[in-house]
Amino acid sequence: MVREFLLPDLGEGLTESEIVQWHIAEGDTVELNQIIADVETAKAVVELPSPYAGVVVRLHEPAGTTVDVGAPIVSFAVTSETSGQVTEQVTGQVTGEAEVPSDPAVREEQPAKREPNLVGYGAAVEKGGRPQRRHRVLTSALTVAAAPPGPVPAERPRSTAAAPPASPPASPGPVPAERPRSTPPVRKLARDLGIPLDGLTGTGPGSLITRADVLAALAGTTGHPVAPDAAAAASPAVTVPGGQTRIPIKGVRKHTAAAMVASAFTAPHVTEFLTIDVTPTMDLLAELKQSRAFEGTRITPLAVVAKAVCIAVARNPTLNSFWDEQAQEIVQYADVNLGIAAATPRGLLVPTIKAAQSLALVDLARALGTLAETARAGKTTPADLAGGTLSITNIGVFGIDAGTPILNPGEAAILAVGAIRSMPWEYQGAVALRSVLTLSLSFDHRLVDGEQGSRFLADVGTILRNPAMVLAMV
Repeated sequence: MVREFLLPDLGEGLTESEIVQWHIAEGDTVELNQIIADVETAKAVVELPSPYAGVVVRLHEPAGTTVDVGAPIVSFAVTSETSGQVTEQVTGQVTGEAEVPSDPAVREEQPAKREPNLVGYGAAVEKGGRPQRRHRVLTSALTVAAAPPGPVPAERPRSTAAAPPASPPASPGPVPAERPRSTPPVRKLARDLGIPLDGLTGTGPGSLITRADVLAALAGTTGHPVAPDAAAAASPAVTVPGGQTRIPIKGVRKHTAAAMVASAFTAPHVTEFLTIDVTPTMDLLAELKQSRAFEGTRITPLAVVAKAVCIAVARNPTLNSFWDEQAQEIVQYADVNLGIAAATPRGLLVPTIKAAQSLALVDLARALGTLAETARAGKTTPADLAGGTLSITNIGVFGIDAGTPILNPGEAAILAVGAIRSMPWEYQGAVALRSVLTLSLSFDHRLVDGEQGSRFLADVGTILRNPAMVLAMV
């Protein structure tokens, strides 16, 4: 039998992904869990394993094509004994795999059968195993036309069985309209930006309203993004007459743009600066490099800053929280999932160190090293890019002293670490050449008051001025 493998949602709630590279060709024989393609989501490049063992009948899309989640990407000729379950490499909810009967008439009558192929997808649900989802309609300001008199059907529709009786209106009213289709994050973005979904036309699969549709409405545009042609999709840049170079907006750049616009229009940003003498920290690093405990570990000022941030958060927990608009609550995180902004060939990524507050300095240094290597190699997984609660961006590696970083959505603060420079500085009543650093803290003023932000920044600065002060702070 022939089975179609539909592009899965790799656990990020995305509506599309780009096929970066195929590792198979039509006619190839593949094994279960064999890597068949590299797929780029909005955050990472993910290796996609085969859900079946069999022969590749058709590749539906060429490399470089952006495909909607749920669209078929490859067809396999398999037997009933060859299907199995993927147990590693990909996590998340899968849109589905469809069995494609050879007879078109049978294909019309036979519903798609779910198979327990990818993690999180699960086996088929038995009839009656769980209630069916009801079809939701908008009820406010709408009037349903009364049904003409006649015999009562044996089985009434589910949507009308629980409806209270109502008097017939004088004249037929409009038919109830369906609720605009979108995902919860998109609905929240539209609500935060004041964009009514009723007036938008979705460009996603099945007319799904996407984040891009909301942002296009915010910008006042009347059209929707047009997918690049095959040449543009396969090439990172296209040169057109007149000397212009057009680069398709997709992948990490598209995700970053949407996230930054949402953050800028949602959270009231405040940025504070602190310039400090970090000579004692630099002296400490020189000693640690000679320590046997740090042998084989690259210890950097960023590791000390990360540790200082974790200590300061314990004293100022509002910096590690988020604003729940729907529940009208400020939610403080239990762990510090520290995001570290990393510049990569694919764009800016912010992988996270989970529960960073529980790590010793040497473990933080090792985690930072692994994080940077993985990001530069393009091997950061979606799980490593999710769940951040507080971020650090090291702009000092580019020789920049200070800046006003934009918050990652869902986080209360981000700390920019500037370049460490040798500068004349007042020290013990005289001017001396010292190592000087500027810290820039941006925070969401809905969550963090000026006093709280200032105390947090002062605590980080105190530790970097004199690392021995940690003993007095913890």
